Amino acid sequence: MRIRRKWFISLGAGLTLGAMLVVLTAFASAASNSAQHASWDIVRLTFPGGVTTLNAGGFADAKAPDNTTIRLTGAGTFVAPAGKNGGSGAVTGGGTWQTFSATGASTGSGTYSVEELASFVLANFQLPGLGDTIADTNERANGVAVVRIAYSDGSQGVLTIGCHGPGAPDGIFEGIATTKGFKTYYAVQAPGADPDANRTVFHVRR
Repeated sequence: MRIRRKWFISLGAGLTLGAMLVVLTAFASAASNSAQHASWDIVRLTFPGGVTTLNAGGFADAKAPDNTTIRLTGAGTFVAPAGKNGGSGAVTGGGTWQTFSATGASTGSGTYSVEELASFVLANFQLPGLGDTIADTNERANGVAVVRIAYSDGSQGVLTIGCHGPGAPDGIFEGIATTKGFKTYYAVQAPGADPDANRTVFHVRR
C-alpha cells in the first residue's frame, strides 16, 4: 500500500526559522526510515521510435575464477524494512540459470527462487530519458540488492544485483554477481552491444 504524507505548516509570526528546520529535519528522517517497496529485473533493451526502452526478459552473465560462466534471467520484488541494509523475508521472484564450461559448453540448467533479502541500498532515482515497459519510469532507481537464492538442483547461493543507470554515482556495477554452492561467479560481465545482456533495473515506490 502506498502512503503519501502531507505536511501543512502555518507560517505565522510565532514559527521561527529554527523551528522550521527542526520540522523539516524530522520529516526527512521519517522518510529515510520508511520501508522501501521495490522490484528488480534483468532487462533487455528495445528502441521504439528511437527511444531506448527497458523491457523484462533479458539475461546476465558472471564468470568464476576458472573462467566458467553462469547465466541468469529473472525478476522479483522485496520490501526492505526501515533502517540501513535491513534484511527481509518479504520477497518474491526468481528465474532461470544455466552454467557453461570455459569453452562455452552447457554444463547444467534449471530454475532458482529468491528466499530472502539480505540487504538493499538505494543510491538514487534515475535521470529521465529512458522508456520503460516494466513499471513507472519515475520510480526507476540505481542501487545494489543482495538476495539469498535456492537453485533447482539443491544448491544455494547469494545473488548480488547492481544497477548503474542514468545519473548513478560511481562505484556501482551494472549486472549480476552470484555464488552457486562453493563456486564464486564474481567477475561481472559489463553491458555491451547485445541489447538483451547484462543490464538490470530497480523500481522503488516513492
